[in-house]
Amino acid sequence: MPESAVFTRTLTDRDRRQDLLLAVVMLVGAVISAALSSISGLYHDEQAPLSWALLVAVGVSAPLIVRRRYPALVAVVIALVMFTSVTLRVPEVYATNIAMFIALYTVGAWMNDRRRAFFVRAGIILGMFVWLLIVMYRDAIDEADKADVAAGLFSPFVAFMMLNLLINVLYFGGAYYFGERSFHAAAQRFALEERTRELEAEREITAAQAVALDRVRIARELHDVVAHHVSVMGVQAGAARLVIDRDPDEAKRMLSGVEDASREAIGDFRQLLETLRDPGDGRPDEPSAVGIADIERLTQASTDAGLPTAYAEIGDPVPMPSTVGVNLYRIAQEALTNARRHAGAGATADVRLRWNADALELEIVNTGRTVGVLRPGLGQLGMRERALASGGEIELQPRPQGGFRVRVTVPTPAPTGAPIQAAPAIAEAATR
Repeated sequence: MPESAVFTRTLTDRDRRQDLLLAVVMLVGAVISAALSSISGLYHDEQAPLSWALLVAVGVSAPLIVRRRYPALVAVVIALVMFTSVTLRVPEVYATNIAMFIALYTVGAWMNDRRRAFFVRAGIILGMFVWLLIVMYRDAIDEADKADVAAGLFSPFVAFMMLNLLINVLYFGGAYYFGERSFHAAAQRFALEERTRELEAEREITAAQAVALDRVRIARELHDVVAHHVSVMGVQAGAARLVIDRDPDEAKRMLSGVEDASREAIGDFRQLLETLRDPGDGRPDEPSAVGIADIERLTQASTDAGLPTAYAEIGDPVPMPSTVGVNLYRIAQEALTNARRHAGAGATADVRLRWNADALELEIVNTGRTVGVLRPGLGQLGMRERALASGGEIELQPRPQGGFRVRVTVPTPAPTGAPIQAAPAIAEAATR
């Protein structure tokens, strides 16, 4: 599985357009707020001129254009503008408070350096609360000579100060909380999208592997069917040509064998095509499928095709899975086909089935030419794949005295109630 990428929030053109629009809206709102606050006399006689309020409106609105590109810098600038505005009694507080909230939220939501984001917000919030306490203390000193202050702990002035403190806690706490939530939500969404991409990539790989395995299976089946039947037809047709003048009856018998082999080839092709049309419900256990019981008939066909083949079965047979039966039949078929093609004149073959206590052994031995160097081909690859797909092992080796030996061993099914080991996947065989 590919390594997951580290989450990093990045700006898009849509985000930049939204920030520009937000800055314009904030500027319009701040100008209106400054004008109305100035007319209403927000700070009474200590109020600063309206022109200062317009400068503050620009100061808290313009930085929002780059709030997601430089969140820390924008938050610090707006905090300084807010501090200066309130200290100088500039008649504009509403848009300034909104801009400050947005700036703090943006630091939490868009700064990829989470450690720095924490310290930036903590520094601004701590500075604001220190400033607020200083202002509250100064106002308390100014109001100390008034009777309502000395009236008790919950005098109107003290109640107002406590309300102001509570509002600021909710204000800054909300900006911090929602910024964190936004960043974590984006991180979770990114992780989900990343996992979705990984799953999609895995699905494509799995689909490609399934197609490759199907191609391997089809190639193996075609090779087994074509190589066997064409080999039989070729050998018998050649033999018939050699004896047709001196022994017409024998030639007819051989040509009859060619005819039978062609019919079998057509039947095998039809079965293969039916399997390909419905790959999810291939039924190797159907009456038309081959199996272990057909190996004896295969040896007789091999004898008829010109390779005298003996057959022996040792031990007590036990039920075997149909797929194992098909695989063993095809292995025997390929081994005998190779013997007819490469063993030479006068060669013989011997096929033995041995039913042991926990395994079934199929051995095909042929005499004939000495094999110097073993050259792996498609037939040998197919035999190895079939053996592994059946959960067994296979030996392919030349005989010192001439000829070749194929021995495959597959485990027999465990008794009822005993655990059954799954056969290795065909994908393992395909990689060998």
